[in-house]
Order: sequence, then C-alpha cells, then structure tokens
Amino acid sequence: MRTSRLKVTEYSYNNANNYATTPITEDVSPVIEGSFYQQKPVTMREMITRRINKTLTFFLGVTIAVTFVSYYIAMNYEAKLNNLDNEIVRLNSENQDLQAELDRFKSFNNVDTKIGEFNLLQKAEKVIEVTALDSETKTVVIPVKTAANNFDWAIGY
Repeated sequence: MRTSRLKVTEYSYNNANNYATTPITEDVSPVIEGSFYQQKPVTMREMITRRINKTLTFFLGVTIAVTFVSYYIAMNYEAKLNNLDNEIVRLNSENQDLQAELDRFKSFNNVDTKIGEFNLLQKAEKVIEVTALDSETKTVVIPVKTAANNFDWAIGY
C-alpha cells in the first residue's frame, strides 16, 4: 500500500519589490516501496520451538541415513541368499543326476548278483563243433511280383 505525503512548506520572500509569497512543495515519499518483513523481537517460546525443530530435523536426518544403510545391508544379504539358493538348486540337480546314475549301477550290480546266485551264465563244459555251410552253393530266392502284390499298398491306406 502506497502512502504519499506531500509536505507543504511556505517560505515568504520579502523583497523590496514586494513580490507575492510562493509556496515551495517538497515530496516526502519513501525511496523503496514494497512489503518487507518487519523484524520483531523473538520471544522465548519461538526460541524453544526453533531449537526443538532443529533437534527433530537432525534426528530425522540421522534416522533416514540409518534406514538407507540398513536397506543397503539387507539388499546385500538378500543377494547373497539368492546366490546360495541358486547354488543349492544346481547342487540338487547334480545330486539327482548322480543318484540316477548310482541307481543304474546298483541295478546292474543287482542283476549281476542274481545271475551269480542262479548260475545262469556259466562257461560251457562241452564245445560242440559243426561243419560250415558251403557259401558258394547259396541260392537266392527272388520273390515273384504279381498284379495283386502291386496294389496291396493302396487298400485301406
């Protein structure tokens, strides 16, 4: 809000010629205009409130910093747990493969023991000798194709 004041001061000039008095006007408006913060005296209550606010702000900052550090540590532990979980899954898969191979070997061993119990595989006590067939006298049988044989494939298919 602008307030302009005009200070009017009258000076009279007494000349020999008896001139009329001329008023001289002087402008007394402020040089800088605007609304400025008026500093008022700080009360004890405001000082205590400001001190409490600063203390609480500090504690909030410390709490946020501790939270960030805790979150970082928790994420590191979670990453380590994920790596261990992946390693456990890999080892379990490898263990299953090894267990399957062991079971296969055990089954071969069981078959071998059973065969050994019943003496199914023994060396022959006698060897029988037979004469070989003449390979030159082989006869090759050529199948004879008839018209009925040519169309078997088309029936029912």
